[in-house]
Amino acid sequence: MLSLISLPYAADALAPAISAQTLSFHHGKHLKAYVDNANALLPGTGLEEAPLEEVVIRSAGALRLNAGQVLNHNLYFTSLRAPREGNRPDGRLLAAIEAHFGSFDAFWDAFAKAALTQFGSGWAFLSADAKDRLVISQEPNAGNPLQKGLVPLLTIDVWEHAYYLDWQNRRADYIAALRPLIDWDAVAARYKG
Repeated sequence: MLSLISLPYAADALAPAISAQTLSFHHGKHLKAYVDNANALLPGTGLEEAPLEEVVIRSAGALRLNAGQVLNHNLYFTSLRAPREGNRPDGRLLAAIEAHFGSFDAFWDAFAKAALTQFGSGWAFLSADAKDRLVISQEPNAGNPLQKGLVPLLTIDVWEHAYYLDWQNRRADYIAALRPLIDWDAVAARYKG
């Protein structure tokens, strides 16, 4: 059975980019509903004790959609921390970003563009392929790069529930406000490169 993750920061730690109110609804209502829905659908599937990633890969229909949302939200929430000016990765991850995208700023521009131009509800992901090459992708609805053999490292949630209370229809402003919130240590820990 799946469980609702605990947030690794206080409800107001991400303000003003993400208010405590948005975080309360997003984590405590939306994510909780996905966890509850997935758990209601798990019995009889043979996946009751499987890791979340396996549930996402091996399931279909409503279970896959709800489990996918749990996986995506877990990655999103655990990739954030209190704002830091000049926030950027270092070490192997920065070297890989610079090798694949030319510079950190070029990477961020491409990643932000993927989030901004994701039509409708969905996600922008930074992932690694089997050769540790970095890939930016857009995933609609509950899609996850794991289903394409990639290792998801970072995601931006562009479902409206992620930002509408704070930013209304200003998705670009929400995306820009996330840049100082990324927990690059958490992202680097996922990167094997």
